[in-house]
Amino acid sequence: MVKATNIGFPYVGAKRELKKLVESFWSSKISEEELRTGYAKIQASHWQLQQEKGIEHIPSGEYTLYDRVLDTAQQFGAIPQRYQHIKSPIEQFFAMGRGLQRPATATTEKVDVPAMEMKKWFDTNYHFIVPEFEVDQKFTLQEPRALEQFNAAKALGIHTRPVIVGPVSFLHLGKAAKGVDAFDTLSLLPKVLPLYIELLKQLEAAGADWVQLDEPVLIFDLDANVKLALEKAYKTIQSQTNLKVLVAAYFGRVENNIYAIKDHVDAIHLDLVRAPEELDAILPLLKEHQTLSLGLVDGRNIWINNLDASIALADKAVKALGSDRVFIAPSCSLAHAPFSTSFEKKIEAKNPELFSWLSYAAEKCSEVVTIARALNEGRDAVKSTLEANAAAIESRRTSPQTKNPVVRERVAKIPTEAWKRPSPFAVRREAQVKKLNLPLFPTTTIGSFPQTKDIRVARQKYTKGELSQADYDVFIKAEMKKVVEFQEKVGLDVLVHGEPERNDMVEHFGHLLHGYDFTENGWVVSYGSRCVKPPVIFGDVSRRQAMTVDEIVYAQSLTKKPMKGMLTGPVTMMKWSFVRDDIPANELCAQIGLALRDEVVDLEAAGIPCIQVDEPAIREGLPIRRADWDNYLDWSVGCFRLSTAGVRDETQIHTHMCYSDFNDIFDAIAALDADVITIENSKSDEKLLKIFDTKQYTNEIGPGLYDIHSPRVPSFEEMKTRFGDMLKYLPEHLLWANPDCGLKSRGWPEVEAALTNLVEVAKYYRAQKAQA
Repeated sequence: MVKATNIGFPYVGAKRELKKLVESFWSSKISEEELRTGYAKIQASHWQLQQEKGIEHIPSGEYTLYDRVLDTAQQFGAIPQRYQHIKSPIEQFFAMGRGLQRPATATTEKVDVPAMEMKKWFDTNYHFIVPEFEVDQKFTLQEPRALEQFNAAKALGIHTRPVIVGPVSFLHLGKAAKGVDAFDTLSLLPKVLPLYIELLKQLEAAGADWVQLDEPVLIFDLDANVKLALEKAYKTIQSQTNLKVLVAAYFGRVENNIYAIKDHVDAIHLDLVRAPEELDAILPLLKEHQTLSLGLVDGRNIWINNLDASIALADKAVKALGSDRVFIAPSCSLAHAPFSTSFEKKIEAKNPELFSWLSYAAEKCSEVVTIARALNEGRDAVKSTLEANAAAIESRRTSPQTKNPVVRERVAKIPTEAWKRPSPFAVRREAQVKKLNLPLFPTTTIGSFPQTKDIRVARQKYTKGELSQADYDVFIKAEMKKVVEFQEKVGLDVLVHGEPERNDMVEHFGHLLHGYDFTENGWVVSYGSRCVKPPVIFGDVSRRQAMTVDEIVYAQSLTKKPMKGMLTGPVTMMKWSFVRDDIPANELCAQIGLALRDEVVDLEAAGIPCIQVDEPAIREGLPIRRADWDNYLDWSVGCFRLSTAGVRDETQIHTHMCYSDFNDIFDAIAALDADVITIENSKSDEKLLKIFDTKQYTNEIGPGLYDIHSPRVPSFEEMKTRFGDMLKYLPEHLLWANPDCGLKSRGWPEVEAALTNLVEVAKYYRAQKAQA
């Protein structure tokens, strides 16, 4: 019989219960025991829900308090030296993830450690903690989550399939520890593999029969050494354990990497949403005992599955392999999807047609089960479900909600000159220097300032109708005034309005654009306890009216210093939304680019001298396979330029990027042709700077001076050293001083202390240059 299985499930809770528990623990409002008790209840409810839905292979081991790659590092003893003095395992775990700064007390020593590097998880908007390894790394197995969670589910009478980050992905996604020369982290495989085998034996002794080892690196363009490591790892695991092993790859095409593992595993999971063509390629390769897990239900988006098409594709596998050798599954972990549409009462009431197109994690489990039932019992067994699904699929295909002929005609007729600013940077810079009159090493921030409890409460009251539009506007203006006055007091050079009116850098603009809608409970984890609620792009996109002009003009009226207009770029507006999948991505991105272009032109006409169009998602959108890069970079860079190229030379265009590897797309970043780019630097050990040894960047740039995702405040000396390192690589007349990212998630005391130090560093180096 075909089995209905799952790869992973949202771990934050139906209504972000885990987020609230973890943040309560950080603020010492609950104990570690209370945190773990609450965490266990969330896990139990999720396992029970999947069981009730009819999922036969229920995953365990993938639930985490912060990040499961960080879990993997800690449970195998890969603890960087700077955290080893922290004796409490849970305090050590969170210190690795988010940093820790604590003064000494009578009974405890001072702790001041930054967080480990954070990076995007493949091409998703989730961020993982990058493991660090020593050349002579010693691994030890300690408190393995997979065993702990398998036993917890077993105690509830629920048999699960443990999930573990595979050994090759764990090592290959890691890096050399701070202060250690770069080395091939896969050289550590002989050291860590025995501990994986030990863990698998412990799981077998506990009663597990299947284990899922996630090897998403299988979708990369892999060098021979990585393929060899995969072959060695799974050949060894096969020879030394009795558990049935499913290796899961997702987010893209496996291609010929499959040959590294195909002879040494019991089952292979493929993402047939991203790469449906791989089914035909793999079927002839499987041996008689091997099972194929079909990733048919999109684990990364919110649209209903085309059940008829999925059943047809799965039936091909059943005919080739037999029903006992086929699993039905989501394409990837459902942790990238919201919890359940049952909480979306507003959309259901306001737009029932749109609601009928939606499917979240709980509903995706039902889709998996429906496909399996149709294969096992015949389509008549699920006839009513298939008919309702077919009607919704047809409704979405033909609905006038999804199409705007005016928007489509405008995209089709974009003139060639609209894709590029008329003057080169050198000419523009001369005009901007004259207009802005900024000092050497200008200081600025990325845009947002702390979203305080007062701001959140006021927004909630306004949303519920308990605060009038007039009163809310007065409140927002007061918050902007506070932010502007603070920036002037601390001595920043180019100011921002602080974004108190914005709940999210994408959702805020979505409310001001046609083609978007919004969920009540569509939360997904971005990193740690940080959750985002992406808007839904269901139709063609255009601007309703001016989106930011009133706020930015008011903020500019409060100061004589230049004020930045703040917008979110077209690629990020698309990537950080639940995006429609029924038109080409480049067409949708151009629609958004035109809407933003109208806003940029309006800001300039209103007298705003600097306009920032953020594109933090442009790197994460890069296709996994290099063969696909050129096409993506051509239209994504083009859409950014489309949004910014309508202004005069003297208007300074800024952009911001964060938390990704940029070195491999450096030329594309230069092609954005922004006048100023601010970019993450501190959390990735300043590896960004090293590219300037070999590449020339001619526009202005602000590599981040400190990590804002940690509550830790870096000292003046620390920032001074970091800025001095930047001067070794970058011309002084092009260099800015700024944080890594926006300050929304930080508290005011941290922000004031850190920005004070940042401004003092800029002043210090100005004085040094003046004396030279």
